[in-house]
Amino acid sequence: MKLLLSGLILSVTLLSGCSSTATKPIADDPYYAPIIPAPVPKNVIATGSLFNQNNLDSLYADVKARNIGDIIEVILSEKTQAKKKAANDSSKNNNFTLTPPTFMGRTASIMGNPLEVGLTQSSDFSGAANADQSNSLSGSISVNVIQVLANGNLIVRGEKWITLNNGDEFIRLTGMVRPQDISADNQIKSIKIANARIQYSGTGSFADSQKSGWLARFFNGTWWPF
Repeated sequence: MKLLLSGLILSVTLLSGCSSTATKPIADDPYYAPIIPAPVPKNVIATGSLFNQNNLDSLYADVKARNIGDIIEVILSEKTQAKKKAANDSSKNNNFTLTPPTFMGRTASIMGNPLEVGLTQSSDFSGAANADQSNSLSGSISVNVIQVLANGNLIVRGEKWITLNNGDEFIRLTGMVRPQDISADNQIKSIKIANARIQYSGTGSFADSQKSGWLARFFNGTWWPF
């Protein structure tokens, strides 16, 4: 039994170690690399003038992102709150009594004690549960347009890494943006991004200190049958 349990713990340890290594975030992940569009060749017409119309920016031009490689600033304003309360009260009482039988007008008895059968059963149950969870995330992150769909919607993706004394913190975001929701300042709130996936976490000793060890995760996980 001890040998089987030791083998099970070792197997779970190896599996958890492999899975944590495979999903460990790294900086400069190619998946979040910015999209750099290929330059479009332009015909240069020699006019003898220093003025170049190709580099002209209009004061009335729209600066909203709409092409692959454009940058959008996402304002993170996520806030979630969930509450749940449940209560259950139940009770049950059963009483059963059998009167002493009679024989030829006389009550049956044993050694002068009448035969009586009685059963009383009572059960009560009371339960209550409360759950309260809230999360909030604020800040900003700039993302790249990586794809323009046929209906004009934009697929965006990007990350931000911050190096601190005890490790790194990062924010990653992917999702779908509707061009009409982008403001004149080329900004959009995160709550208006469809299929948004926002990841905020950290690496290093500070982040590792907040995680339980592999043995504690094993005993608290679904692998432990007791």
